[in-house]
Amino acid sequence: MNWSTLLCAERARMHSGKTPADPRSEFQKDYHRIISSASFRRLQDKTQVFALDSSDFVRTRLTHSLEVSSFAKSLGQMVFGKIIENRLDREVNESVREQCCAILECSGLLHDIGNPPFGHFGEDSIRGWFEVNLGNMKFGDTPVTELLTEQMRSDLTHFEGNAQALRLLTKLHFLIDENGMNLTFALLNTLIKYPVPSTGTDKHSPDIRLHKMGYYLAEEDIFKRITKATGTGSFRYPLTFLLEAADDIAYKTADIEDAVKKTFISYNTLIADLRSEEFISGFNSAEDANTYRSCIDALEEKLSDAENRSLADPGLNAVQNWVVRVQSTILCAAADSFVEHYREIMDGTFTKDLISVSPANAIAEALGRIAFERVFRSRTIMMSELTEGHIINFYLDRLIPAAINLESDIPLDPVSDRLMLMISGNYRRIYEHYAEGMDEAYRLYLRILLVTDFVCGMTDSYAKRTYQQLSGIL
Repeated sequence: MNWSTLLCAERARMHSGKTPADPRSEFQKDYHRIISSASFRRLQDKTQVFALDSSDFVRTRLTHSLEVSSFAKSLGQMVFGKIIENRLDREVNESVREQCCAILECSGLLHDIGNPPFGHFGEDSIRGWFEVNLGNMKFGDTPVTELLTEQMRSDLTHFEGNAQALRLLTKLHFLIDENGMNLTFALLNTLIKYPVPSTGTDKHSPDIRLHKMGYYLAEEDIFKRITKATGTGSFRYPLTFLLEAADDIAYKTADIEDAVKKTFISYNTLIADLRSEEFISGFNSAEDANTYRSCIDALEEKLSDAENRSLADPGLNAVQNWVVRVQSTILCAAADSFVEHYREIMDGTFTKDLISVSPANAIAEALGRIAFERVFRSRTIMMSELTEGHIINFYLDRLIPAAINLESDIPLDPVSDRLMLMISGNYRRIYEHYAEGMDEAYRLYLRILLVTDFVCGMTDSYAKRTYQQLSGIL
């Protein structure tokens, strides 16, 4: 892969008319398209960890995405500065650095835009619903599973926010036409973390790009068009590694800060967990051990400083300041990792995530495991997720059978008919456009996606409020 091809500014629909002189690059234009879009604004009411939380402190998908955007841009500046300074690639100059940073900034804003309401549990709920119920659905008298192809069925049971993001950005965000937000191919390719279909995944593979699906059958044509134009083929786009690292840094540190603020974790619990035998043994190298221990020492120093200043909550203040330090540590480690493995990344042979092969892996892994055990496995969060799953199931239970039989000889009952009318007119227009002239199986597949499109487009509040109204809960 080379940057002259990777930095492809092509769009699905290129503007053919005359426009006034515009000093912005195509990637800077992408940024303005994103921040002015309704799809991006909806992230302010989607869960990061704490669903429907009344606190102004904890992260939403919007604030998380802003943090990821900032980290991704910073990584780009660090990485390409090192590549230029060390003359690792004669093709990389300040112009390439500037363009890559603009793409990374935009990709951070968009990396979660395809996620349904209620965070990752919303994804789990949709996958789980199809795994349990798809085999029981019928189109007329014919089982749906007999009509759908293997990939169509697999798309549903392997539902992914990543694939939904590509679908939203290239089709569903209907403003001018059926090309969605009409973003540059370089940006869209950065967002495709897993450049394989649902039938090509292997979550146990040592190659990270195979762990999940990156696109639905419905978007296979645009996926191929994007990857041909950028020259990536079935490889990961190089900037995707930096976006992934930025996301990992943001959520692993922010989840701890939010958890302390919400009193799921205290300072004493956090420091005890970090010093436990589980985490301070088995380091891959002396450098890993030194990085980990220096992070723990920094946390204790932050507490001492907060206590010396007689702050009202020294533990919280210490964690908040410490998180910034840890973020910097992991950022630098991830940047160094990209530079160290630069040639493998450009050849398409690098198969890991950047942090996992850096000295910061131990502290990043510890933070993730502490958050999982202390927060995600807590009774409060699990009870909340059960409620959220029930809401997701409520919509799918009613809308999927209605969508399946929308074009059958079986008339919809009055309730199902009204439920289908709730789906956005833009989404229905997209369905009609791409279903025109297609066979019965493909049209059926698109009608089922029409429902998941509707559910994924909901904010947390809308999903809950509408569920209560339809359930007669006042």
